[in-house]
Amino acid sequence: MKLVQNVPFFCIMLSMFSGTISSVLPGKWARRLNVVMISLVTGMTLWLLQYLVGSGIGSYTYMMGHFPAPWGNELRVGLLEVVVALFFSVIMLLSLLGGRKKLDGEVEATKHNIYYILCNLLLSSLLALVYTNDLFTAYVFVEINTIAACGLIMIRQNGRCIEAAVRYMIMSLLGSGLLLLSICMIYDLTGHLLMENIQQQIRVIMEAGTYRIPMLIIIGILTVGLAIKSALFPFHSWVPDAYGYSTVSSGAILSSLVSKGYIFLLFKVFYRVIGFQHIADSHILNLLFLFGLCGMIFGSASAIWEKDIRRMIAFSSVAQIGYIYMGLGLGTEAGVIAAIFHVLVHGATKSLLFVSAIGLTDVSGGSRSFFEITGSAYRNKAAGVGFLVASLSMVGIPVFSGFVSKLLFAEAAVLVPNWKLFPTLIVLAISTVLNAIYFLKTIVRIYTPVKQEEIRAKGYFELKFPEQKLYCVTIFLFVLVNLILGMASQPIIALITEGLHHFA
Repeated sequence: MKLVQNVPFFCIMLSMFSGTISSVLPGKWARRLNVVMISLVTGMTLWLLQYLVGSGIGSYTYMMGHFPAPWGNELRVGLLEVVVALFFSVIMLLSLLGGRKKLDGEVEATKHNIYYILCNLLLSSLLALVYTNDLFTAYVFVEINTIAACGLIMIRQNGRCIEAAVRYMIMSLLGSGLLLLSICMIYDLTGHLLMENIQQQIRVIMEAGTYRIPMLIIIGILTVGLAIKSALFPFHSWVPDAYGYSTVSSGAILSSLVSKGYIFLLFKVFYRVIGFQHIADSHILNLLFLFGLCGMIFGSASAIWEKDIRRMIAFSSVAQIGYIYMGLGLGTEAGVIAAIFHVLVHGATKSLLFVSAIGLTDVSGGSRSFFEITGSAYRNKAAGVGFLVASLSMVGIPVFSGFVSKLLFAEAAVLVPNWKLFPTLIVLAISTVLNAIYFLKTIVRIYTPVKQEEIRAKGYFELKFPEQKLYCVTIFLFVLVNLILGMASQPIIALITEGLHHFA
């Protein structure tokens, strides 16, 4: 085995050990270690992607230790996994850099190292969910992910954050419990925990016609568990407070990465554990399709009535999660490709929205009210540009990434051979109009000029590039990622398509 093939194991362990080391470091050094660690993970993952593309190897299995299947543990590495892992590490790094300046005011100095411990553990768990080939290992890292995410919400130690963390923990533990119950039932039926071994046994069970009802129950419980954890409508009640009142970086990370880790795990279970054809035969995809459509409408409608800019962005996430489940629910390869691409689009765009929003509120007296952020794009030009680009992307304006993902969804709907065509196109159109209402309304608000006398009377100030160099660079990189997804989407879609062919 070549050295480059060890990269997934190195990345997971490097993230975990960085969290351990950060526990004995002061906040400044923990932050530096965090940046170095994520940069190394990003670089190594890019190296692995280059190797897979150049060698033509679709996927390979990495054996953990000296014990082969079915007794040992494994990682499964393919193009799709590497693309998602690279995306997770890049967005994690940019989210932390974008919120670094605000961290001093949001979190006590004595807790900064704890914050970076949680971030390191979160990245480690996300990478493990992407690469693991063992169902119980996936559950272990789901719990690590849950605890780390809860810590990121409540680390501000104010009433709203603690309340949001409690609500998040209750809903997340409900999802975890259902996931664990389904894994126990799968192990009871198949006697295996490695994904390929489980799929072989399930194939035998389904061909023999035995245990069909227990299999339907397992599929239902497992799907509901991961749907709760990824905030699919109507299991989204914890989202507005968790995203809206946590730190800037935490909101960006939670909305763009944490829920996507659970969604990617659901993709893996559908393809690699149960088998996508068995999932389609169970009709669970029809339910995911309908709940996805409802989430697209409800999330967008709720965002329209919000007067708090961060809660508006949080409700927008509910709608975007609906897009992903709608694509999955189409039950076709084109729909799944569109859903996976939207995972990338939403992650990059939503992080940019949260990071940009805090720049707008900083020059508006710290207020998140729509009335107070009037003209804020002139007082913080970098934040204004970032919010403008992200908003146009979410609406689906050409050139930006959101346009490509909506186009992929529409194409997938046209190709679907059943009744889902017209509901998809109709709800896509309605959701796009609703997106335009609340995002363009906000753009008009932040670019409405305000008289200098009024600005001085309220004590507002202007932030320029020399005062926030790192923040401006982060906004620029986020915009660049968005434009790459929008204008150079074909190579990325080709990688996703090729990776999906080797995913099962």
